[in-house]
Amino acid sequence: MINTIVVDDQKIVRDGLKMILSLDDQINILGEAGNGKELMEIVPEMMPDVILMDIRMPIMDGVETTKAIKEKYPDIKIIILTTFNEDEFIFKGLKNGANGYILKDSDSDILINAIKTAYKGNILLNPEVTKKIVNVLNNNLNQNKDLENDEKLKLLTTRELDVAKLVADGKSNKSICEELFLTEGTVKNYVTKILDKLELDNRTELAIYINQIK
Repeated sequence: MINTIVVDDQKIVRDGLKMILSLDDQINILGEAGNGKELMEIVPEMMPDVILMDIRMPIMDGVETTKAIKEKYPDIKIIILTTFNEDEFIFKGLKNGANGYILKDSDSDILINAIKTAYKGNILLNPEVTKKIVNVLNNNLNQNKDLENDEKLKLLTTRELDVAKLVADGKSNKSICEELFLTEGTVKNYVTKILDKLELDNRTELAIYINQIK
C-alpha cells in the first residue's frame, strides 16, 4: 500500500485528487493539507510514502516545503503539481529534491501512475515540461556551458557514465542493478560519486543535466 498525502490550497482540488487516487486499491490517502505549514505539522505522525503537492500555495509554497521535507525526511517522495507557466518554480522545486512533476490537468491514469513511479524510486519527468526546464537551465549557464559539461563528463569513468545515463532515463537503483549486474550498494556508491564529480545535489538534477546534453 502506498501511503499518500495530498496538498493543495483549494479544497475542491484536494477532494478531486483524493477521489481519483481512491480508485486504485494500491494507494491509501493518509491525509491532506492546505499549505506547506499544515503539511509539516502532520508529516511526523503520518510519515507518508508519497506527497502530491501543488507548487503555488499561500503561507508556505511547494518549493519551500519540498526543501524542508527533503531535509528532514529524504526518503519521502514528492511529486509537484504544476501548470505550464511555472517554469522557474518547477526548476527550484527539482533543485530542492522533488522526485518529479505532473501537470494539473493530467488524466487520472497518469496521476495514479505518477504516484506508483515515485514510490518505486524512479524519477518522473514529463517530456513536455522537461523541455521548458531545460530552457531555464540553459539560460542560467554561461557561454562556456558545452565545454564545461564536456570537461565534467570526462571526470566520470565508463561505468559511472553508464549509471548516470540510466538515472537520466528515470531508472531506480534496483533497475540499474539488474541492468548492469551490480549490487544496490555499488550503484548507490556510483551515484554518490557522480553527483560529487558533476557538482550536483540529487538524482533529479543529474537526470536533467544528462538529458540536456544528450
